[in-house]
Amino acid sequence: MQEWNWKRIAKHVGIVLLIFSVLVTTIVGGIILTNVDNVGRLVHVVQLIRSDYLEKVTTDQLVEGATKGIVEQLGDPYSTYMNAKENQELFQVLEGKFGGVGIVLSLKDPKKLVVLRPIKNSPASKAGIQSGDVVSKINDSETAGMEQDKAVGMMRGDPGTKVSLALYRESTHKTFTVSLTRENITVPTVEGEALPGHSDIAYISISQFASDTGTELKDTLKTMDIKKFKGLILDMRYNHGGELNAAVQVASYFIPEGPVVYIVDKQGNVDTKMATGTYLGMPMVVLVNEESASAAEIVAGAIKDKGTASLVGVKTFGKGIVQTIFPLDAGTSVKLTTAKYLTPNKVDIHKKGIEPDIKVELNKGQQATISPIDTNFDSQLQKALQTLQGKLK
Repeated sequence: MQEWNWKRIAKHVGIVLLIFSVLVTTIVGGIILTNVDNVGRLVHVVQLIRSDYLEKVTTDQLVEGATKGIVEQLGDPYSTYMNAKENQELFQVLEGKFGGVGIVLSLKDPKKLVVLRPIKNSPASKAGIQSGDVVSKINDSETAGMEQDKAVGMMRGDPGTKVSLALYRESTHKTFTVSLTRENITVPTVEGEALPGHSDIAYISISQFASDTGTELKDTLKTMDIKKFKGLILDMRYNHGGELNAAVQVASYFIPEGPVVYIVDKQGNVDTKMATGTYLGMPMVVLVNEESASAAEIVAGAIKDKGTASLVGVKTFGKGIVQTIFPLDAGTSVKLTTAKYLTPNKVDIHKKGIEPDIKVELNKGQQATISPIDTNFDSQLQKALQTLQGKLK
């Protein structure tokens, strides 16, 4: 997931309007401008396509291509142009509800589509897809070099429709194919329970930061009757981030009143996000790993700077920038990196990550026991428990 600062700006990006006006001028008037700041080159190419290209091309196609090309030229993997379908899918993900097969992809290797985990009770989970499986083909399309956003878009779709996936499993050195029927996927982002075998320790897992995550956490804490527990383990391993305000709401339960994060734009303007006064004030440990990113790092960074918990695991991903979504026409939008964020101690973690207080690797071949159902904990969770028990003595 990304991290987004939701500013509903009801106007088009100026450069897109410029391109549109240039295209209209060229198509209607047949005028080729001289090369002023390279606009003439664009106009010339459009004119050549309109006059000499063999196939018919619509103005909509040219505008779409020009807009997408401008954003791609930034070379920023977090800035993208989204057509109407992609834009709708993004908002569905942030709402935690979408049509798909229930696969979460790993950020670790951008050159391969590695399954991070199948979502519980999803078509992928029911079909036996496992963490570590590599998606090598979606329907008839090879995935080598395919961007994750495109792959995710191909796997999502209307409930009841089918998609075929070819997957390679390293443990068996075999490729197999599964045919999946898409379903409505509802992703609860917060799960909480007593840690198995330790009735006095609360365990809460946050898988992403959707628009309702703050409310989900509030409800989970109430349902668990959090005050009856002596300590808390917060698990944000494999959490790729999400919505900025949700991260602030979550962090507010784990740090006292004060700054959660500073958002700094290109002009140096600072927007300080403050804790909301819901601090629990109980002993806790936070689990993070190399795929804890973005909004998860906002929460982890605030907790580390405030010293309210020990971080256990390995260094986080290192995404300390914020994206803003700008609505365009016809249901499209452009997502641009518009700011960086700093932790409460004004630390810039972008491309650096956050070092845990206690470094613990998973044992070779070991899977993380997210939301454990028994006491067979992975090495990181076991260390988190030992660390918390030490705080409670």
